Amino acid sequence: MTVVGFHASHEQVHPAALLEAVRSAEQAGFSAAMCSDHFSPWSERQGHSAFAWSWLGAALQATNLPFGVVNAPGQRYHPAIIAQAAATLTAMYPGRFWVALGTGEASNEHITGQGWPRKDVRNSRLRECVDVIRALFAGEEVSHDGLVTVDRARLWTRPEQPPPLIGAAVSVETARWVAGWADGLATIAQPADKLRAMIDAYRDAGGRGGLTLQVHLSYAANDETALRIAHEQWRTNVFSPPLCWDVDSAEVFDLAATHVPPEAMHDSMVVSADPGRHVARLQELIELGFDEIYLHHVGQEQLRFVEVFGAEVLPQLGVTARTLP
Repeated sequence: MTVVGFHASHEQVHPAALLEAVRSAEQAGFSAAMCSDHFSPWSERQGHSAFAWSWLGAALQATNLPFGVVNAPGQRYHPAIIAQAAATLTAMYPGRFWVALGTGEASNEHITGQGWPRKDVRNSRLRECVDVIRALFAGEEVSHDGLVTVDRARLWTRPEQPPPLIGAAVSVETARWVAGWADGLATIAQPADKLRAMIDAYRDAGGRGGLTLQVHLSYAANDETALRIAHEQWRTNVFSPPLCWDVDSAEVFDLAATHVPPEAMHDSMVVSADPGRHVARLQELIELGFDEIYLHHVGQEQLRFVEVFGAEVLPQLGVTARTLP
């Protein structure tokens, strides 16, 4: 039994439409949800980028689903602010919220006017942020001088149990590293051998938390439309690190993706009008050992995807509810 959740893409969809979609996803049988947390979309064609934390309050109130968010503290967000935001949502909605922490992308973080650090520096900064957030969750007054600075911060409203802090990783090396501090591992769909290597690295390094996977897909009434949607909306997302970390604007992503052909979309997602093909791919991923899989249809129209997958995909996957520690 696996949690199958709905991924809400703030880069692509107006927040009011996303709220309608996540309500529909709950009714269709999705057992959890998560969302992105961007300041900028990946492409001008995507056209949105609402504030995730405002939306999360509305979404938690509008549904009974557990929610997660992918966040990058340290530059755009001060870690004490993320600790306060996460603590408040968890205090209001106990057992229904988690945060996946990563080192971020320049396209979101450059807005502060600070330079974009090397990856090793971003890793060190993230680890400092994790320690600050955990200390605040524990009720400590925190002062810290390092890659982030904190002066006598204290959380006055805290939940009885803090939310899990999951480690976001897209490489074997990072999966191994997050095992030292994270309550679980979150990644994106990649070739099976790469995912196995990441899981093994996380477990071998002592990681004992759950495994979470985000899966990009494109569904439409016919294969041609599904491919057109994937190429129109998601071709700026085919690039591997470090390019995807270091490009700093939607305009440059669009320029970089000028020569990405439609056929290339098949390398990073299932593009199909056949729900059975999606079921087969998702079952393969579940068999790798993932506890939770979040489905992201890369089109901007979400309701038909939710309806069809609720009727024809979820019943074949043995969906279960998410239980937070």
